[in-house]
Amino acid sequence: MPQNAPAETKLVRGLSLTDSILLLAGGIIGSGIFLTAKDVAINTRYPWLFLTVWIVGMGMALLACFAFAELGAMFPHAGGQYVYMREAYGDTAGFLYGWMYFTVSATGTVAALGVGFATYLGQTFPALHLEQVVLPLRFVDITRGHLVALAAISLQTLINIFGVKKGAVLQNIATWAKFGAIAIFVVGGLLLGRGSWDHFRHSLLPAGSEHVSIVTGVGIALIAVFWAYDGWVYITFVGGEVKDPQRNVPRALIWGLLLVGVVYISINAVYVYALPMNEIAAQEAVAQTAAVSMFSGKVAPWLSMMVALSCFGAMAPCLMSGARVYYAMAEDSIFFHALAKVHPRWHTPVMSLVLQAIWASVLALSGTYQKLFTYVMFMMVLSYVLTVAGLFVLRRTKPDAPRPYRCTGYPWLPAIYVVLGTLWAINAAVEEREATLKGTLIVLLGVPFYFYWKRQRKADAAARSSAAS
Repeated sequence: MPQNAPAETKLVRGLSLTDSILLLAGGIIGSGIFLTAKDVAINTRYPWLFLTVWIVGMGMALLACFAFAELGAMFPHAGGQYVYMREAYGDTAGFLYGWMYFTVSATGTVAALGVGFATYLGQTFPALHLEQVVLPLRFVDITRGHLVALAAISLQTLINIFGVKKGAVLQNIATWAKFGAIAIFVVGGLLLGRGSWDHFRHSLLPAGSEHVSIVTGVGIALIAVFWAYDGWVYITFVGGEVKDPQRNVPRALIWGLLLVGVVYISINAVYVYALPMNEIAAQEAVAQTAAVSMFSGKVAPWLSMMVALSCFGAMAPCLMSGARVYYAMAEDSIFFHALAKVHPRWHTPVMSLVLQAIWASVLALSGTYQKLFTYVMFMMVLSYVLTVAGLFVLRRTKPDAPRPYRCTGYPWLPAIYVVLGTLWAINAAVEEREATLKGTLIVLLGVPFYFYWKRQRKADAAARSSAAS
């Protein structure tokens, strides 16, 4: 349990079940669904497989959600997956997960969403000239796009500082608006758009990729699919602020992910309806091309605005939840102590939110966030596999612990996830060796910092013991 949390101020449980579901769904649906279709189409080639891989991705995530639901009900505290890793494997594993999450995963996602928001906003309002350089520096030229991205990060951080409920209101509004825009795109495209159901019968004509087997292709495509689905774990991070978490965290995980799966499959079905597979595989901005094909060039700015809104909406839950991981680490005295402080009036981890915003802004300015995130995607999925495997560990080491929700299909469903996730990780390591190696090195860079903070924790404990005596 936390060792040095301030007694006078704590996080408050202000998130309802609706807030929790929208936090999960809004956090998952960012820019990924609008940017991954090209890579998925190249590696799947067949329309049926192009859509099936999204169902497989949802199914894989759902198997993990069943296990996380039990863990979330067992440990309804801030920090979520960090806490589960710590309880199953000890402080070292928990810290390395939190280190990866802070240095790249959460902050890199915030940076990518901020830049994505600025980029698509600029396509909607060309007068902004987001590529115009505002401040030339030695290592990076700061453009108007950078300033818009930093402003979005700062605004969202500020709102989250003023209370978890205010942060929830912001992400709820953004998520409902996102759902409305996506519904118009899907329903309007299928009912009124100029597409063809014949596209579902024609596969991609490969160009030099015949040697890639379907199994290998699906494995590579799942890298993009897992990235698009990533974010379902957010709700576990704010478990300490969810009302009735023993019931609502499991419900939010399962129902939120099913909702996202339906949205993703619907969007990709519209892509195939609008464009043949060869065209999908040739387009970076598939959503925009599909909208123009179904309607006219006049809808392009509106589509860009929808993606910008999606990026902005996804940033809110990422900022809110990520800060709780560093807060939990600081409570355990294996991160900066100041991050464990909760504001006495707003009941939010202010310093944790601020540090996250600063590092995300640095990544946004540097432009390295996309490569870094690609590097650690392997490690992120591996952390999910280890956490689900941790369920088996905790069933053995803590057999009498309260379990308000017990994992659906235990032990078979979580075991299937562990096996499939491990096979995927092996395939990814073989196919993306350089990225896997770099991601592993990023995580291992945290080892000396862990030993530093652990030594500090021992010194602080010794000083308190000496003072008490």
